[in-house]
Amino acid sequence: MNLQNIPNIKNLDSNNFFVLAGPCAIEGEEMAFKIAERLVTITNRLQIPFVFKGSFKKANRSRIDSFTGIGDEKALKILEKVSKEFNVPTVTDIHESSDAEMAAAYVDILQIPAFLVRQTDLVVAAAKTGKTVNLKKGQFMSPESMKHAVQKVLDCQNENIMVTDRGTMFGYQDMIVDFRGIPAMQQHATTVLDITHSLQQPNQASGVTGGRPDLIETVAKAGIAVGVDGIFIETHFDPANAKSDGANMLHLDYFESLMEKLVAIRQTVNKF
Repeated sequence: MNLQNIPNIKNLDSNNFFVLAGPCAIEGEEMAFKIAERLVTITNRLQIPFVFKGSFKKANRSRIDSFTGIGDEKALKILEKVSKEFNVPTVTDIHESSDAEMAAAYVDILQIPAFLVRQTDLVVAAAKTGKTVNLKKGQFMSPESMKHAVQKVLDCQNENIMVTDRGTMFGYQDMIVDFRGIPAMQQHATTVLDITHSLQQPNQASGVTGGRPDLIETVAKAGIAVGVDGIFIETHFDPANAKSDGANMLHLDYFESLMEKLVAIRQTVNKF
């Protein structure tokens, strides 16, 4: 897709990768602003095109007592406020067809969760809003099969599509990234690598998903070296006390140094 179709996205002439980054879930206005301000400062300095990410609702939970959100409209209004305050685009995920129009009124990109990417009604509802649609590859799907999800969006006369690899199930409690899938999916759409979700360790006995944040840099470096168009990273200033996905989020303090390393790798890749 032409990234210029995303409102307020900057630094597109830098020949850098782009990044979708932010907390797993919107927990409140203060935390969202704190994270967004830091990310905007870092990405502007390094000339990285940036989209602020935050889920307005967490519908896919292991347990009924897991955090799901602060209220749909309340969280969406915070995302809208972040966009206006920092002049950046925003992305959030939707889980039901009825979410599409509601979320589209507040954000610039609608994301389809990996578990739901084969749900035709959901994909079509997102596509028909005219917003950019980010299709996350199902953990159970081959990279090549994502062409069918992409075609559903195209059939709705929407060409603003990106696809995201968030890892593939490896046994019951681990994920792996098959980097051969990056060029395979790039044949059909702009391709993103979801670094943090690729390192999840699902299906824990506790009902709380685990993760390997110690490997975030390793997977991110590999993705940039392979030539992925963009990366997706969830980050928080206090992952241990985050209300969702704390086990695999990147601590905000490490974001800048990681981006510096990835930009250096990208500059090297661009020479070939």
